[in-house]
Amino acid sequence: MNCRIAELRNKQVVCVKNGKVLGYISDIELDTKSGTLISLIIYGRPRVFGLFGKSEDIIIPWCDIEVIGPETVLVSSDSPYCVSK
Repeated sequence: MNCRIAELRNKQVVCVKNGKVLGYISDIELDTKSGTLISLIIYGRPRVFGLFGKSEDIIIPWCDIEVIGPETVLVSSDSPYCVSK
């Protein structure tokens, strides 16, 4: 199955181990030398209309991705890496 980056951004990410919806893919990280996808990035949600900042971004490594389906991406990560920006 081929997938464009624009199509990938609209997919919902669900953790297989606990059934929790992590959010929607906001960005991806690519290795430009080898042309491989390194990770998916889900931007943190704004708190109280953005007045109190936002929650941390979630970074999911490629090795934790189980299935990329037509509407969802299933991941098997116990604790996705959270990064504050």
